[in-house]
Amino acid sequence: MKTIAFYLPQFHEIEENNKWWGDGFTEWTNVKKSKPLFKGHYQPREPLDDNYYNLLNKKTLEWQASLAKEYSVDGFCFYHYWFNGTRLLDKPAEILLENKDIDLPFLFSWANEPWTRSWDGSHRDVLMAQDYGDENDWLIHFNYLKPFFEDDRYIKYNGKPVFLLYRSASFERCAEWISFWRKLASNTKFKDIHFVSSLTSFENDSRDLGFDAELNFEPMSTMAHGKVNAHAIQRKLLSRIKKVSNKIFNTDYVEHVQSYQDIWNKILNKEFDSNHYSGAFVDWDNSPRKKTKSLVMKGASPVTFHDNFEKLYRKSLSSQVPFLFINAWNEWAEGTYLEPDKKNGYGYLESIKNVVEKYRK
Repeated sequence: MKTIAFYLPQFHEIEENNKWWGDGFTEWTNVKKSKPLFKGHYQPREPLDDNYYNLLNKKTLEWQASLAKEYSVDGFCFYHYWFNGTRLLDKPAEILLENKDIDLPFLFSWANEPWTRSWDGSHRDVLMAQDYGDENDWLIHFNYLKPFFEDDRYIKYNGKPVFLLYRSASFERCAEWISFWRKLASNTKFKDIHFVSSLTSFENDSRDLGFDAELNFEPMSTMAHGKVNAHAIQRKLLSRIKKVSNKIFNTDYVEHVQSYQDIWNKILNKEFDSNHYSGAFVDWDNSPRKKTKSLVMKGASPVTFHDNFEKLYRKSLSSQVPFLFINAWNEWAEGTYLEPDKKNGYGYLESIKNVVEKYRK
């Protein structure tokens, strides 16, 4: 079983972000200016040794690859942004492709949602709309990805490149697209693609689209589709009260506070198998992006993560799950990252290494 960490490539400047958010914008911009909103709130999150890296620097990818290998993270799942031929944040993956000496297994998740000012994939305040085009665009898209799929470092399942789709329900012709790409793949050396559908916070897709597997994208899948209990209802009411208080009294709270362990308990109760991949998450706090409208987890630490991750890893092994996806390697503005910071050091990475090495012996 491979441990795969989701990977955000927004740690470098692009023309579009400079236009939308101001000159010099990267993911670090919101991270650096974040502030605590209540007593004990861990903000701002600061990387160890002030390592505010730039992903256009090859040495950054080399460092990340070395760190992942040392701490038993088997590969990165790069978010891939394609909007009917327009690519965003594509340079880090292209640098990786060009430099075969960087020992970093990888795959892609097509983050097929619109970019918005609210950072939530909704259709309000859209900055970049998602347009799927037709067969001509699908061909161009496939041909762009083909060199990545053929790379020896690209993660495969039974010889097939693994490719994730983030939101199938918003893709009306999704089944046609999958079928079209399978036909194109049949004329390549890899012959086929292993398509995986992500179960996220968005609507579940009941259509039979031809995916080979699905995965739990945590914690959002559990947050959105888990069972609602009395405590959850109470929390929802309190969040509304906080929202009103923030507006009337100009106070600094957050609308949604959730128990880290409660979410993990629900994750550990889920069933998965060789066609339904398990998902873990490190922490969650998106206040750098959403301020008082954010969701903040309480109770996260390397110790609690280690305990939960070990249970999930053991259960996944017994269920013959080939991939365990971790959210995330470097989602600093959402508070879920494995990279070392000033508070926890290498604690979360050490948890991964400890568990993986224990069960791989």
